[in-house]
Amino acid sequence: MNVILLRHGETEWSRAGRHTGRTDVPLTARGEEQARALARVVGDRAFALVLVSPAQRARRTAELAGVGRYEVDPDLWEWDYGGYEGVTTPEIRESRPGWYLWRDGVVPGDDAHPGESVDRVGERADKVVARIGAAAPAQDGNRDGDGDVLIVAHGHFLRVLAARWLGLPAADGRFFRLDTGTFSTLGHEHGEPVLLTWNAPV
Repeated sequence: MNVILLRHGETEWSRAGRHTGRTDVPLTARGEEQARALARVVGDRAFALVLVSPAQRARRTAELAGVGRYEVDPDLWEWDYGGYEGVTTPEIRESRPGWYLWRDGVVPGDDAHPGESVDRVGERADKVVARIGAAAPAQDGNRDGDGDVLIVAHGHFLRVLAARWLGLPAADGRFFRLDTGTFSTLGHEHGEPVLLTWNAPV
C-alpha cells in the first residue's frame, strides 16, 4: 500500500508567502490549473481511503484532480499559525530576528487562531497515520494500485505527516520542502516506512 499526498494548488496567500493556516482562501487561476494537472496522478485508481482537509483550497484541488468520493478529515487542517496567520516570514523577522517556524513556533492569536505547537501538529498527523494503517487490510488481494490511500492537504501539515510516517520527530518536517500543486508518495521497503516520491511536479 502506498500513500499519495497532494498539496493543494496555489492561493494568493501561498504565492505571497503568507502563513495560511485556518484562513479559508480559494485557489488562484494558476492553482486551479495545478489541481487539474494532478488528475494524471489520481487517474482512475481505486483508493481504499481518500481523506481531504476541510479547507476549500484542498477540497477544490481534490475535485479538479478528479477525485470522486472523499472524506473530509479535520485532522488534515494546516498548522494553526496563531498570531502569525497571514503574516510572512520577513515580516515576522522584523520583530523576531532569525525566527524559524520549526524551531521557534508561533504566538497565540485570536479565538479563531489560538495557535499550536509543532508537536500538536504531530499528534494530528499520528491520528492520520493510524487511519492509514487501519485501511491497509483493504488492499489485500486487490489489483496493483488498488487499496492505496490518497490525502489532499497542506504544505506544513504534509511535511509533518511525512516525518511521523518515517518515525521522526514532527519538527523534522523542516527537511521536506513541499511546493503547491505537487505530489509525493509514502510507502514501504522490506516492511519499513520510506519516502518513494517527494515534491514532484506533474
